[in-house]
Amino acid sequence: MGNIGSFFKNVVSEMRKVSWPKRKELTRYTIVVLATCIFMALFFTVVDAGISKLFRWFIAL
Repeated sequence: MGNIGSFFKNVVSEMRKVSWPKRKELTRYTIVVLATCIFMALFFTVVDAGISKLFRWFIAL
């Protein structure tokens, strides 16, 4: 049981050393992540549609 208490003591000690982002930074990071996810979703949708159309064209030959 002593190891568990020591573990949580160390966790609390390390968490105090963490440099947490400010609200403005967090907002900016969130916007970047969401924009990247939306861009990637649109990109893969277009690529998937293109490949599907290519296969349909090839099969129709």
